[in-house]
Amino acid sequence: MSSGLETEFLTLHEFVKAARMKLNANAWDYLVGATESETTMRRNRLALDSIALRPRVCRDVSKIDAGGKLLGKKLRLPVMLCPIGGLESFDAGAGVTVAKAAEQFGVPMIVSSVTTLQLEPVREAAPEGCMVFQLYVRGNDAWIDERVRRAIDVGYDAFCITVDTAVYSRRERDIAKRFAKPWRANLSGLNDQAAFNWKNVAHFKKTHKIPLILKGISTAEDAKIAVEHGVDYVFVSNHGGRQLDHGRGSMDVLPEVLDAVGGKAKVLVDGGFCRGTDIVKAMAMGVEAVGIGRLFCYGLAAAGQAGVVRLLEILEDEVRSALGLIGAKDFKTLDRSYLHFGAPPAADPLVHSAYPLLGLEDPGYGGR
Repeated sequence: MSSGLETEFLTLHEFVKAARMKLNANAWDYLVGATESETTMRRNRLALDSIALRPRVCRDVSKIDAGGKLLGKKLRLPVMLCPIGGLESFDAGAGVTVAKAAEQFGVPMIVSSVTTLQLEPVREAAPEGCMVFQLYVRGNDAWIDERVRRAIDVGYDAFCITVDTAVYSRRERDIAKRFAKPWRANLSGLNDQAAFNWKNVAHFKKTHKIPLILKGISTAEDAKIAVEHGVDYVFVSNHGGRQLDHGRGSMDVLPEVLDAVGGKAKVLVDGGFCRGTDIVKAMAMGVEAVGIGRLFCYGLAAAGQAGVVRLLEILEDEVRSALGLIGAKDFKTLDRSYLHFGAPPAADPLVHSAYPLLGLEDPGYGGR
């Protein structure tokens, strides 16, 4: 089943413009903004732009398979919809709308614990989809265990704990406007997130059989410790630049994490991915799947469930084009020999610098 928006949206940047026109200033800045100087966010894009593709020719690419696999399930694209708090700011259906879109297209959704809906109704909205529940820790091991059991009871495929939020960051776009996010009204339990440590990870693995994803790994050292604790998926992420300022871009971190993991766990990544070529670069590095966050929210804000599906359709077209043009019939064909590191970026790295035709110089668009 298609999105039904094939004539309304033809490029990814059109979703950015449509989302900006529909969202108020607070919701827009929350979506596109990051922490303090927003350096980490820009480095996400810089790291991607500094990798060029090395195309091979005279390869049979008459049949291209852009599919992937995660948690034993086939994916139409090796792309995950990342956990986003406050989805109701972009669409009234919030997580339910996104879950239906993910199931319709055939990609996983990672459901954020910072949402207006509990974990059960989101899962029930898309019973056949691949779905992961993500947790911000707000209690002790017993508190975590209770949420894991609930996720298992309604059929989540994996459990994700975010580990890069020990301290809540200073997001100056919000601070400067005195904007307090409604979904952050209750800040109880922040000390539990700050106290979360490897002993808690060991307890999880000893207690639960559901696959565990640790999201927010940014060094080889922590990746190695995660593997030693039996973590199933190491998720390279810097929270889209929303946590630590002046961190490294995710694609700069990825090589050392992959080497440290050494195939003993699967590796996931997010951080600035918004083009088909971006997905191809990460998959050539050796990840299992790539997370998108801001990108799918543009589709959600622009046109709800159909908007997310249409955005993924266009992203799929970009991926298939990139695979064919570099001489790869599928992702299994790829390896690092298809990548050239250290290429000079063609544009200053900004949140929307991958969309040079967006026309962000026009009044009202802002947010670069």
